[in-house]
Amino acid sequence: MKRVYVNPEVCIGCHICELACMMEHSQSKDLIIAFREEQPQGLIPRNTVDHSGSAGWITASLSCRHCDEPACVQACISGALRKDMQTGRVIYDEEQCVGCWSCLMACGFGAIKRHPVKEKIVKCDLCPGRDVPACVAACPNEALEYRE
Repeated sequence: MKRVYVNPEVCIGCHICELACMMEHSQSKDLIIAFREEQPQGLIPRNTVDHSGSAGWITASLSCRHCDEPACVQACISGALRKDMQTGRVIYDEEQCVGCWSCLMACGFGAIKRHPVKEKIVKCDLCPGRDVPACVAACPNEALEYRE
């Protein structure tokens, strides 16, 4: 199964991956409209650029790892998260989500976020319908790779 892998040695912390994710998941598919109009209504990127490390300069884009045995799926009390054995993706059904945050606490990678408006979660879906997720396609340094 293909996954997004990050190379923190070449990530410059530009946040372009976050903008690409936000635009891909926007209704308008327009960066300016997404940022100015849809973001205040709750549109957020499904990945996060993390600025950490002991040296203070290491950055990396964090998103759902679509784990082989996802703790989030096991923690989900409503069945809103499930592992698609055919594609390997962790699928999220917002309609089934009860907003208990169990998955958020169970994820050891910090890849699941609270939606800022709805009492639901937001997580990477690997951009269904695209050959390569938007974050990977937009990364100027190729710090993100989509591979087996």
